[in-house]
Amino acid sequence: MNPETLGIIVLLGSFLVMILLRFPIAYAVGLSSVLCLVTMGQDLTTLAQQMVRGVWSYSLMAVPFFITMGVLMGKGGISDKLIALANSLVGWMRGGLAMVNIVASYFFGGISGSASADTASLGSLLIPMMVDQGYDADFSTAVTITSSCEGLLVPPSHNMVIYATTAGGISVGALFLAGYLPAAVLAVALMVGSYIISVKRNYPKGERFSLVNFFKQLLTSFWALAAIIIVVVGVVGGVFTATESAAIAVIYSLIVSVFIYKGVNWKGVWDAFGECVNTLAIVLILIATSSAFGYCLTLLHVPSLAANAIVGVTDNRIILILLLNLILLVLGCIMDMAPIILIATPILLPIATGVCGLDPVQFGIMVVLNCGIGLLTPPVGAVLFIGSAVGKTPMEKVVKATLPFYLCMIIALLLVSYVPQISTFIPSIVGKEPYIPTAIPVWAPMP
Repeated sequence: MNPETLGIIVLLGSFLVMILLRFPIAYAVGLSSVLCLVTMGQDLTTLAQQMVRGVWSYSLMAVPFFITMGVLMGKGGISDKLIALANSLVGWMRGGLAMVNIVASYFFGGISGSASADTASLGSLLIPMMVDQGYDADFSTAVTITSSCEGLLVPPSHNMVIYATTAGGISVGALFLAGYLPAAVLAVALMVGSYIISVKRNYPKGERFSLVNFFKQLLTSFWALAAIIIVVVGVVGGVFTATESAAIAVIYSLIVSVFIYKGVNWKGVWDAFGECVNTLAIVLILIATSSAFGYCLTLLHVPSLAANAIVGVTDNRIILILLLNLILLVLGCIMDMAPIILIATPILLPIATGVCGLDPVQFGIMVVLNCGIGLLTPPVGAVLFIGSAVGKTPMEKVVKATLPFYLCMIIALLLVSYVPQISTFIPSIVGKEPYIPTAIPVWAPMP
């Protein structure tokens, strides 16, 4: 057995064993990298160098700022205002509160950028409200957790920043713009599913639509929604970088939460900073250890071997794209979101762009959406556990109630995978990314 093959077996084998033994993911990634380098006879100072290099990035400075912004705005009393805005917009439909839940997640996701924060914040308000109005608890929880994945796509999403940094050379502004339509497609798919179930179970309607009430709620929510405008317009317009926009957004969210909405006091602000430090520590450790893991993968030529293996299965682009999605979905069932992005992107991105002809921005949306679905699947589905706890419903019942929504999410995923315009249209009209409508169709034979 040659040293390269032995290194691959040690790296991936030890990583899989530690995952099955429920090691914290950062430890599993770091320790498997150490074992691989020792097996290959490499100096362990390389490990430290690669870990430092992984976090030594100006773009990554946006991540702690976006996390801080989301926590501050989440604690600042904006959830009820966004719910009222969503209710004025779609509450009149059959199953109105389910629709409100989905639309509110679209709005709130643009502030928190976190599916977990969305589920905990909106779920604690909307799930009891839905149950009181006659909705089943498992259905209410299922709607909450699935709609929370919209927040992963709607900017500013720190996961988009992590993908852009890992992929290298991809505009964060383009990724931010690319998330709006896919998130809307996901929201519409979930609303169609909710409507069908609501009609079947005769869930109640809300109040009649009022244009006056809608504008009233829009004005009330303006200060919250303006945070998104500051970030996206600033980055896309070239006024400041993603990192600078995130820092400005933190200051803005602090002013709005403390002085305008008055949803949090200075003690709450201090607690929010402590929560951010805890979250950030986890994220940065993952980024550092994943950088070392990625170095080992490159050293062992795993990306090229994986590309050859996948291409060896078939030369049909439709099936190849399905395989990429399947790989990401399986990883989502056993790993958290950030490590999937950090580990899988260097391996799968060359296959997606070079073999399947996908735009790297489109593939980024696919990765994030696949990881979002993984957050809802056992055994590691963090959002599934949070939703079950917030909704006070057994996880088995929540999973059963979520099955129809899995189908809705898979439909949205397939649309994003096979219709590149969904991801690339908005960036193209703003000029952030070249848009080529005549790009290689997914059904075309490979050269």
